[in-house]
Parts: sequence; structure tokens; C-alpha cells
Amino acid sequence: MIAALLLATAAPAAQHTYANPVDIDYRYNFEQVNEGIFYRTGADPVIVPFKGAYYLFLTLADGYWRSTDLVTWRFVTPSRWPAEGIVAPAVTSDGSRLLIMPSMTTQGTIYGTSDPESGRIDYVVRRMPPLPGAVKSGLEDTIRPGQVPPGPWDPDLFQDDDKRWYLYWNSSNVFPIYGAPVSFADGRMTYGSPRKSFILLDPTRHGWERFGQDHSGTLPDGTPITPFMEGAWMTKVGGRYYLQYGAPGTEYNAYATGTYVGTSPMGPFTYAAYNPVGYKPGGFVQGAGHGNTFQDIHGNWWNTGTPWIGYNWTFERRIGLWPTMFDADGQMRVSTRFGDFPQRMPTTRFADPDSLFTGWMLLSYRKAATASASVTGHAPADATDENPRSFWLSPSKAAGTTLTIDLGAAKTVRAVQVNFADYKAGRFGDAPDIYTEFRLESSRDGRDWRPLARTTGPRRDRPNAYFELPAPVTARYVRYVHGHIGGANLAISDLRVFGTAGGGAPSAPELVGATRAADTRDATIRWRRVPGAVGYNVRWGIRPDRLALTYQVFADRVATGDAATLPLRALTVGQRYYVAVEAFDENGVSRLSRVQAM
Repeated sequence: MIAALLLATAAPAAQHTYANPVDIDYRYNFEQVNEGIFYRTGADPVIVPFKGAYYLFLTLADGYWRSTDLVTWRFVTPSRWPAEGIVAPAVTSDGSRLLIMPSMTTQGTIYGTSDPESGRIDYVVRRMPPLPGAVKSGLEDTIRPGQVPPGPWDPDLFQDDDKRWYLYWNSSNVFPIYGAPVSFADGRMTYGSPRKSFILLDPTRHGWERFGQDHSGTLPDGTPITPFMEGAWMTKVGGRYYLQYGAPGTEYNAYATGTYVGTSPMGPFTYAAYNPVGYKPGGFVQGAGHGNTFQDIHGNWWNTGTPWIGYNWTFERRIGLWPTMFDADGQMRVSTRFGDFPQRMPTTRFADPDSLFTGWMLLSYRKAATASASVTGHAPADATDENPRSFWLSPSKAAGTTLTIDLGAAKTVRAVQVNFADYKAGRFGDAPDIYTEFRLESSRDGRDWRPLARTTGPRRDRPNAYFELPAPVTARYVRYVHGHIGGANLAISDLRVFGTAGGGAPSAPELVGATRAADTRDATIRWRRVPGAVGYNVRWGIRPDRLALTYQVFADRVATGDAATLPLRALTVGQRYYVAVEAFDENGVSRLSRVQAM
């Protein structure tokens, strides 16, 4: 019987769900090798459909990934790649090939491939022309009218329906996003005209464009800082041109995606009243800015982004994937509601992005955890706190080391996600011994253990390993049993268990008030606590029937006593909003509270 169970877990069924962060083999970064800073990199994602598959490109990955279902990804080692790596690339398809344009501050190269599955990379433009009007690096303070910073940095290449090409670019907390028509012929790219300045941030009116944790406008020490705008991406839907951008900075939970909308690829563009469109400041995965928007083979829209970790290095990040809609009235909305819980990957066209939520609830939050051993200051409890910047640390990474969670009672387990932390990992790039192996076990009584899931070949690194179970499993205990990691230390930031507790959904919260401050970029949302709630989703938008934005908060973090409070600092001056609150626990999600204008 045991042998049969082991065989069953060795060949898992195809997964039909996913959970953020996206489960890929994030690469160790080499940029801080001389500083001795170790971390995996994952940022600025671009997913492009091409010849029946999807191709994923990231910053400094030394290659890219391929998938046929947006769930399982295989790394592709390219035949050529710049030694300095590629940062925040523009990637697009002209129908016969993929074009890959790195960020650059001098005359760089645009790469291409008509066979990305094989990894064969060719040159599209071996040497770019000078960017018209660009000053040299280090001379940005001398820029005069008609000049631009060195670049194009954070580029986006867009081909319109008439086959004409456009380039959008820049990353700065001083200078705008720029755009220009371009053309390709005979191995050359040519800049056309007019060249325009399109977008500057306006944090005095747009609350969500303020820099810092929860848009504080400051660094942690209180120093004010001007926000950054970057990561341009153009999407055309229904005759409208959506010029998207990331703001106000990748280093905090408030990193988001906004959009301006026009009727021409060269503008003019108007700020969208419903901004931001991609926003996820709460939960385990925090941050949703600087990605791209694409359409899958079923016609569904998706938006990618860059969640923040920031423990080992300011720019330690991962990537996220969220369903997206373009409504008939033109509103673009990215659904991050339960955006780090398991979601179904659709096989047909969806009408409502929220319908992809599986209903599998978080069972592991703040649950008791034990381990075979722990390092002082990094207890097992740190693996159940839904904080990627805290972690359980084992004094040994020997095979057989364990971490066990007690769910408190027997519950129905549907999925498990194991998120590793890079504590003094000692790695600065890929290597044959950088791979992840472990198994998961379950028990009803803590004595009789049965296989639950395990990593399988081919070997690869899985710092955010997600397992959808082929069938529901009743368990009180879930145990991680270590096999191998490539880093020097075994550290797990969160062992997340999803499923249901078998009871009824919580009651709807009573919304007490939603009050705009004198500074109307800010508001305070108040509601009465729901007994037994694990957390709440504060949802708001510019229409009472379309609460497109979500701030997820855990119940033990919003207040004490009967009342719960959330400061909301992402509003636009002069814009009317509507807000409501829903509760969730291990059984399900409540009905919405009443909707209130603010």
C-alpha cells in the first residue's frame, strides 16, 4: 500500500490551478557578487503568446521560460545572450518571430527568434541608432528642452493593426514616459517623428502615485522621496490605446500599474479615473506594478506584475499573474482579489475574473508549527505568518529535516505552497546543484503519516513551489520533509496550506463608515469585526457595482476590540468612490457589506 502511494505521488496529474508568486525556477542574481549579497531575481515580467505557446521574460534571468498552459513553465537556455544580462525587456511578436529589446543607455542590440522553443537567438538589429536628443549617462541634470535621458530604458515595442511600430520608454522620478514611431528594415531600426513626452506622475492628486509603504511618501527613516514611473506597456482593445505604467516604486507594497487611455498610439492620453488598475498592497504577495498585459489562446486578458520581498536586497522580487478585463465602457481592471490564493486556470473564455477563485481558503495562518530544529530568532511560527520577509531557519539542510504545521483540527486540504527564503544562500548564478527536492506528508493524528505531494523530475529550482492535490485529503497535520536545496541554508518563509474547514461562510461585516480625510487622497474605512474571521477584503471602485480594487488585510493586523480600521491612501482628488468589505475564514467568504459612497 505504501509503495502504491509513493508511486501515485511520483507522477502527479496535470495541474489546473496556480498560485502567486508564479512557480518558476527564479535565478540567483550575479550583480552583487562583489558585495556578497545573495538573492533570487524575478522582476519586470513580459509574457508573449507565440505559435501556440507562451514565453516569459524577466530581468536578469539569462534566458526565458516556455509554457503551453500558463501553469507549468520550462526554462529555455538561449544560444546567445549578453554577458551583462537583459533588464526589463520589451518583447513582442511580429507574427513570424519574437523581438527582444533590452533596456539600454547606449546603442545596444535587439534580438529575435523564429524558434524560441529551441533557444536559437539571432540579431534583429545588431546595433541600435543613437536615441535622438539623448544625453550621456551622468549628465541628466544638464538636460535642456528637446533632450532626453540616456536610453531607451524600460522599453516597450508595440505594433498596431496597420503594422506600424511604436516605441515607448523611460524609468525616472524626474522625466516622463516618452514615445516615438519607429520602423525596421534591412537589419536597422529607425526613429521616426514626432517624438513625444506622454506621462508624468502627479502624486499631489493621485494618492496611489506616492512613494513608500502604503504611499507614505517617504523612505523608512522619514526622508521624503519623489516617486518613480517606469515600465511602459501599450495595449489596444476596442479601438482604445491603453498606455500602462508602473508606479510609485518597486521597493514597497504599494507598487502598482496605472493607465492613460487614448484613441491614437501617439496620444493624446487621458488619465483613467479608475486608476490604479493593478494593485495588491496586502496579503502574502504584495505589489503588482511593472509587468505586461496579454491575451491567452482563449481570448482572456491577463496582467503580470512584480511583487516585492526585499529581505536580502531592495530589489529582491518575484512575479505575479492576474486575470484582467476590459469592460464595454472601456474600464481596464485587474483582479487581485484573493490574488495569492489558488486560482483556476481557464480553458475557455471567462466572463468574470473573480470566477477563477477556487474557494480554497488559507488553513495555515498563525497555526502552531514545529521543526526538527531551529535557529534562534527564526522560529517555526515564522513559516505561518504570511510574511515573506520572516522565515523559519534550520541549523542544518540535511535530508530528512522537517517542518510541521498543526491545522488545529482535521480539514480538507486541496493545495500546498512552499516558499523558500534565501538566507545567506552563497549563490550568484545558476549551477547544476541548484535544484529543489522535498516531499510533503499529511496525518490525521500526528503519528500515521501518508504521502501528500513531492517534487519530481526533471530537477529544477522551485523557490515558490505550488502543488495542487489530485484529490482532496483530510488532514490535521502537514509536514515538509527536506531533500535538497542549492543555497547554503534551509529557510522557509511560509508553508501555506489551502482547502476548507467544512463549516459555513462567515457573516457579512457591518460597515461603520468610510470617511475621506481633509487630504482627499486618503480615507479611513471602519467596520465591525466578524467573530472567527481570518481576514477581510476592503473593496472599492468608481462604480457601486464594480468594486475593482482590493486591499486584503488579516484580522489580527487591523485593530483590537470590536472595531477594525484600514487607512486607504490610494485615492484621486476629486473622484467619487464606493467601498464595501467582505470577511473570509477557513470555510469561505462572506457576502459583501453594504456599499457606501466616499
